[in-house]
Amino acid sequence: MIKTTLKIDGMACTMCESHVNEAVRKAADVSKVSSSYKKGITEIVSAEPLDEKALRESIEKTGYKVLSVSTEPYEKKKLFGFLK
Repeated sequence: MIKTTLKIDGMACTMCESHVNEAVRKAADVSKVSSSYKKGITEIVSAEPLDEKALRESIEKTGYKVLSVSTEPYEKKKLFGFLK
């Protein structure tokens, strides 16, 4: 699993978050996507690396600007760290 974090300019409310999330879902096959207008980020979890160009195009068509894209391996959080 891969976590992709996008810095996005132009989100001002929860509807903006919804617009960005929908644009991401249309552009890529994702397991999870969540946006925060307060932080100015969108976090995406996917099985495979995403097409950065397609993501940018889809999001920017809705009026928002992708400032940066970063990726890292994603590990599902464990509820109880002491349990193995």
